[in-house]
Amino acid sequence: MTNTTNTRVPAARTPARTAAPAPAAVRPGLRERGARWMAALFLAPTVIGIVAFTVVPIAGSVVLSLFHWNVIDPPRFAGASNYGEVFGDRTVLVSFRNTLVFMVLAVALQLVIALVLAITVDGRMPVWLRSAFRSAFFFPLVLSAASISVVMKYLFNQDFGVVNWLLGLVGIAPVPWLTSEHAAMAAVVLVYVWQQFGFSFLLFVGGLNNIPKEVHEAAALDGATGLRKHLSVTLPLLSPTLLVASVVGIINALQVFEQPYVLTDGGPGDSTRTVVMVIYETAFEQLRFGEASAVGVLLFLLIMAVTALQFRLSRRFVHYQ
Repeated sequence: MTNTTNTRVPAARTPARTAAPAPAAVRPGLRERGARWMAALFLAPTVIGIVAFTVVPIAGSVVLSLFHWNVIDPPRFAGASNYGEVFGDRTVLVSFRNTLVFMVLAVALQLVIALVLAITVDGRMPVWLRSAFRSAFFFPLVLSAASISVVMKYLFNQDFGVVNWLLGLVGIAPVPWLTSEHAAMAAVVLVYVWQQFGFSFLLFVGGLNNIPKEVHEAAALDGATGLRKHLSVTLPLLSPTLLVASVVGIINALQVFEQPYVLTDGGPGDSTRTVVMVIYETAFEQLRFGEASAVGVLLFLLIMAVTALQFRLSRRFVHYQ
């Protein structure tokens, strides 16, 4: 009898599979830093431009306003004496008064005309005609203010101007547009508004398009039509756009230069002389850069004060949806 022993044959070992190394995960901190650097890279041209062409000139004007400098001789420290000379100069005070009067007339007329035209164009009108009006109203804004003023100077001429010729057709005597104190300011305002209202017009068109149609339909069901609908519905919902248009309009109007300089050269007398004209004449004609910088600083403070007042008052009159 034979004993048989069970012998187990060891199984062949298969080589173990080595798992592929997982890709290294990007750390959140590294990703955030990369995003910050990318944002800084895209913002750099704008920031550099603002610093180089806005912050540095403003700071330089503030410093220069404390010196007497005529470009030829070295600057001499003057302290606050330049500001004393500015407040004692009748021409400077008259220019500030003229600028404020111009701002009120021009901005009010610009906003009213732009709003009326925007509401009219936004009404029932073929799309191609609406686009044509938008382009036509905006076109003067892309033209040079100086070139427009040269053309308008001929149109408002008392002897052979087209404006007086048209007035003569309806029996109105020729108006001395550019040689009378009150008429000269009116001519400057009309030329300025004709060129600038296109910007406010486009703002109002965009604001009207953002007003839901359902609001007007609900107002119509309540019996609001025509002028009542615009006063009770359109204007309150358009108030944020009105704020933007008024702020930009006032800032631009306080810096008006080309129109009065070309049309009337500040005359007759000083009736149309503006603050920026005084800055230009004081700096580049009289070579009194310190006094001119002082006037510029005062104009900057006036613009900041008026803008801050607008935003302060907007808390009561601006309604956001």
